[in-house]
Amino acid sequence: MLKGKKILLGVCGGIAAYKSAYLVRLLVKAGADVQVVMTPGAHQFITALTLSSLSKKPVLTDFSSGTQGEWNNHVKLGMEADLMVVAPATANTLSKMATGNCDNLLMAVYLSARCPVMFAPAMDLDMYRHEATIENLGKLKGFGNIMIKPGVGELASGLEGEGRMAEPEEILAEIEEYFEVGTSLKGKKILISAGPTYEAIDPVRFIGNHSSGKMGVAIAETAAKRGAEVKLVIGPSSVETAHPSIERVNVVSAEEMYVACTKAFKAMDVAIMTAAVADYRPTKVAREKIKKKDVALHIELEPTKDILAELGKLKKKGQTLVGFALETENELKNASGKLKSKNLDFIVLNSLKDKGAGFQRDTNKITIIDRNNKTTKFELKSKQEVAKDIINKVTEAVNNV
Repeated sequence: MLKGKKILLGVCGGIAAYKSAYLVRLLVKAGADVQVVMTPGAHQFITALTLSSLSKKPVLTDFSSGTQGEWNNHVKLGMEADLMVVAPATANTLSKMATGNCDNLLMAVYLSARCPVMFAPAMDLDMYRHEATIENLGKLKGFGNIMIKPGVGELASGLEGEGRMAEPEEILAEIEEYFEVGTSLKGKKILISAGPTYEAIDPVRFIGNHSSGKMGVAIAETAAKRGAEVKLVIGPSSVETAHPSIERVNVVSAEEMYVACTKAFKAMDVAIMTAAVADYRPTKVAREKIKKKDVALHIELEPTKDILAELGKLKKKGQTLVGFALETENELKNASGKLKSKNLDFIVLNSLKDKGAGFQRDTNKITIIDRNNKTTKFELKSKQEVAKDIINKVTEAVNNV
């Protein structure tokens, strides 16, 4: 998959630089042509000899090298690469990338790069959470750079939290996925709903559910990585989106989600409705906080609009509509009924009876049923892997339209 691909690997001055040696080895083993560019500070953490031995190429740090002062042509390096990866990307280098501060060879190569750029942040917890770093990450993603999210665990400081560089195997998987399926949905417009909706009782309280939005965001990220333009309509959720091709529309209520989805659907090639939309809402919303009393409180509820059913009515030839069904009993029967009644192309079934599936989890177990009643069951997987299975099915459906 990576055979003959020219990959620029930027290595910065952080303790995670030791992982870069493993990454170089994995890339070379996969057939990639790897050119390492180190910042001056990176030499304090790993030797150029180690990285050049693994990459089978001289490592570059300065604008010139050798006894004759040969020029390390940063423009040529940036133009000829298929992909640039900065790993580890320290807070210092992220800041330079975000502001265009070109004070070393790596930054000159970055500013000259015409290829996609991935970066894998690596720093301590508080540095990663700092407003300056958050702003810089936002800028880089806005430039179209692809962030490889850091992991959570023990950091060099001894603290526990987010900020440790993704493992070399994870970075390799991101790179392979980019080259394997990075354009399979290019030019396609995909609408995705995610998260819960909150239906107000009064200014303080609401009716909601336990949906976190993790599954919908994972699907949105996967679709964007494969070249799609994604509009994500998401209810209240703390889950962040990273890919620059995702347009995020934050909503609160079922009505707001209905308006946003029906308005956007006409221009879409695909709609994937993962949101856990409230089926009912209070008929009347109190203007002031309802005071607690020693008597029962009765709240009259009315149905919310059925977003999926409405999209099924609006669907035109050439559009693909995907629904989700979270069931607790008669799972296949209920999901199949929903598939037909709402004019879906396929439906993704979750059962709360399956261990490890459902809300607020990092894993899920699904069954996909298509309009020809073909049923495909999948094992318990991470939601990122489940998202790939779903997008694979979407890609298949789109290509058969």
